[in-house]
Amino acid sequence: MTITTLQINHQTAPIGFDLSNLRVDFSVDAASFDHPTKALAVWTNDQAHPFYQVGPVTFDNNYFDLSDLALTPRTRYHVAVTVVNGNEETSATTFFETGKMDEAFQANWIANDNKDLQNTLFKREFNLGQEVSTARLYITGLGLYEASLNGDKIGNEYLTPGVTAYDQLVQVQTYDVTDQLRQGDNKLLVSTADGWYKGNYGFDGGQDKLYGDQHRIIAELHVTLADGTTLQINTDNQWETTQGPVTKSAIYYGEDYDAQFEITGWQPVTVLNSTKNVLKDRLSLPLTVQETITPTEIITTPAGETVIDFGQNQAGWPEFYCDEPAGTKITLQASEILQEGNFYRENLRDARAAFTYVSDGKAKWVRPHFTYYGYRYMKITGNTKPVEIKNFRAAVIYSQMETTGDIETTNPLVNRLFQNIQWGQKSNFFDVPTDCPQRDERLGWTGDANIFSNTAALNMNVFAFFKKYARDMAIEQNDHGGMLTMYAPKMNSDDGGAAVWGDAATFIPWNMYQDYGDPAILHQNYPEMKAWVDWITSQTNTPNLWTDGFQFGDWIALDGENPALPTGKTNEDYIASVYYYASSLIVSQTAALLGHDDDAKQYGEQAANIKQAIQREYITATGRVAIDTQTAYALALYFNLVSDDLKPRVTADLVARLGKDDDHLKTGFVGTPFINQVLSANGYHKLATKIFLQEDYPSWLYAVKMGATTVWERWNSVLEDGSMNPAGMNSLNHYSIGAVMEWAYKYVLGINEHTPGYQEFTFAPQFDYRFKKVHGHFQSSYGDIKVAYQIETDQDHTIQLSLTVPFGSTAHVKLPRSNQAVVLVNGQSVQGGSFDLTVGTYQISYVPDQDYIERYTADTPIKVLMQDKELINQIDTIDPVLTPFEHSQEMINGGLGNMSIRKVTQIIPNINISEEHLHQVEELLTSTPLQSER
Repeated sequence: MTITTLQINHQTAPIGFDLSNLRVDFSVDAASFDHPTKALAVWTNDQAHPFYQVGPVTFDNNYFDLSDLALTPRTRYHVAVTVVNGNEETSATTFFETGKMDEAFQANWIANDNKDLQNTLFKREFNLGQEVSTARLYITGLGLYEASLNGDKIGNEYLTPGVTAYDQLVQVQTYDVTDQLRQGDNKLLVSTADGWYKGNYGFDGGQDKLYGDQHRIIAELHVTLADGTTLQINTDNQWETTQGPVTKSAIYYGEDYDAQFEITGWQPVTVLNSTKNVLKDRLSLPLTVQETITPTEIITTPAGETVIDFGQNQAGWPEFYCDEPAGTKITLQASEILQEGNFYRENLRDARAAFTYVSDGKAKWVRPHFTYYGYRYMKITGNTKPVEIKNFRAAVIYSQMETTGDIETTNPLVNRLFQNIQWGQKSNFFDVPTDCPQRDERLGWTGDANIFSNTAALNMNVFAFFKKYARDMAIEQNDHGGMLTMYAPKMNSDDGGAAVWGDAATFIPWNMYQDYGDPAILHQNYPEMKAWVDWITSQTNTPNLWTDGFQFGDWIALDGENPALPTGKTNEDYIASVYYYASSLIVSQTAALLGHDDDAKQYGEQAANIKQAIQREYITATGRVAIDTQTAYALALYFNLVSDDLKPRVTADLVARLGKDDDHLKTGFVGTPFINQVLSANGYHKLATKIFLQEDYPSWLYAVKMGATTVWERWNSVLEDGSMNPAGMNSLNHYSIGAVMEWAYKYVLGINEHTPGYQEFTFAPQFDYRFKKVHGHFQSSYGDIKVAYQIETDQDHTIQLSLTVPFGSTAHVKLPRSNQAVVLVNGQSVQGGSFDLTVGTYQISYVPDQDYIERYTADTPIKVLMQDKELINQIDTIDPVLTPFEHSQEMINGGLGNMSIRKVTQIIPNINISEEHLHQVEELLTSTPLQSER
């Protein structure tokens, strides 16, 4: 038995973070669950004398709530957790360290008088007479900064202090610099650039100086020497400043770096009388180089360009080994796609997205410092030496989140889709959940984050990431009377207040509670969750319906009557009212959880009234939804707007609507996350799988077949001929419609309904003949839930499964088609397929009540039948009804080929077959496995 993870606020050994709602989580690897107990000890200097202890107490969950623990600034706390399970005992230790907390800064903001500098340097030289025992640097800068000590970079993160509404929140980073200080002379150097704070950013060409017009830093270096004496070095008038070698830098622009630039002209800094009230301990996860990619190919395009293909669309920056002569100017330009084999970047709009480097003649690896790019390709110009793969690499940068989930099937297109979804998340979880990493946008769009948040939490540990983003949202709500802006931080745009996008204020905190079992974000954002719902109430003139104001509708849906409008056909007031109801219900449930009983009652009654109003306006008493769109039906089912007895009617109408749409999606941002889920949940998993596996436009796999390595903004951002969609708005790295992966985790892999944090979960895979072999996992807060299965393993149609249940969790197993089955669980027989399992790995097998071999049906289109020559021969022995099709490809490809045999005989007089023969043919079809199944 071992403790496999031990985290503080869902992070490993955090230093200098905002530690509000302090909590210790852990997971255990053990063979059994034998009346376990848990205990906790917290100490600062002496483990033998902890100042805080819990237990031993019964193990009824896997965490300790320390939200009432009084912490002091700049202190390291050690934590030990002990678990006793039967005759076994195990312990693990970790630590966390507070930052400045509410301690006032003795340091001051310092700056260079020249506000036009693109790269401002600050330095402080000092001497230490002894060796160093411990040292911490508490620092931040505006816009972005990198710090070094004695020539070595401090920390492994970039683009600090991250992106926030800097006029209200500037995050302070804490670094352990003990090993970088030395006895004798030391030099602390800080380099700054514009970043999001001062550089050009935002829509319509962007704006300069969104939050300020002058680079600045503030820092305190706290040192304890070998003899125990302490000293503190602050940013003050003893620092010097000058211009650095970055000659221009901005997020969209990219960066220009002159290695020949001579750093001279040091002068005293200006000490600013600026507020320090905005300084807070960090919430942002570090932006670090998580992966490194080497190029797959050096391309010479038809236009004669030299283009480096990294093989994967991603976010970060290129690095290259420069051994060019002094004065050589190398330029790299970023791109997502080639067009007719040539370099293309028009979909980046106004983003220059380039890196220019002037060589100083010294051979070394080179990188940008204060920007990032979304790209797969880089065009290089200015080089005098041949371009070689070994001299280039892509540093993939995203917020430091551990991967927690994955799914693999025997379908390579599906596997690539899942990878694309995960790459889209990596590329866009860049301190805030951006919409795209490449063009002149990269904004923290609330709607994208909302619909993808559950998928995000299955793929990666995103609790801390969303806790920070929830703070960003709260800041904007407080500035806008409860309304949530379209993106957070708002970047000088006060627009917002739209359904789904604004409902991120309630959905994201609630989803994170459900996914992790931790109410910290609910505590942090509860006032703003209420404020959002109250703002909606104040804006609408129709009682209990949201019918006023701007709405995005079902963004980028394909069923709109005007193809030029991306809002779709689903009534915008209907969508808004559904989310008004859902957010009111979330606030009621949150209030009950947090002990606000009056609020729970008020918002619960409000939710019930809104639901009734929606039903009166949009749904008949017999379950007919007034809006005949895929999204309208999906919302009615997902949000339980109809009673259980009416769900079959609504589901049947959805299926009929899909049939009219040739079983292809017409949904946009609103309907896409739910369409497959409601089909699988209501008895149509086969249809959900069919839709998921469509390969032509519009479908998820269309982009994969077109060579996508990330998810696109539009279903057809690239047309079938390989050209870019002329309608514009063509990011090739948008994660939103990748929200379908939640469906795959729930219904294909089978990790379905769960209590908060997955202490209990339902394992209920829905098998399909097209996914005969699947395996995957999800690392919940209790441990790794592992699943592998294979159907139709032998002539008896046996299903083999493997399921790992973490320590402290209970799996409620519900196997499909198992009512009459004898199920073997680790060799022991169980009657029927519904039972509970606790910790352990289980081998499960059974013969289902009905096999999973797919057969033809009476409704199978003739064009499908004609592909099976063996079947056609058997049909011909009964009746030569299909002879006309055997001699006419035109008939097969035309409208007749899409019809069943019975349908064709009803509408084409000269295609005759007796009812007896037709019955025999249909019996043959329903007993014949598909050609792919034989």
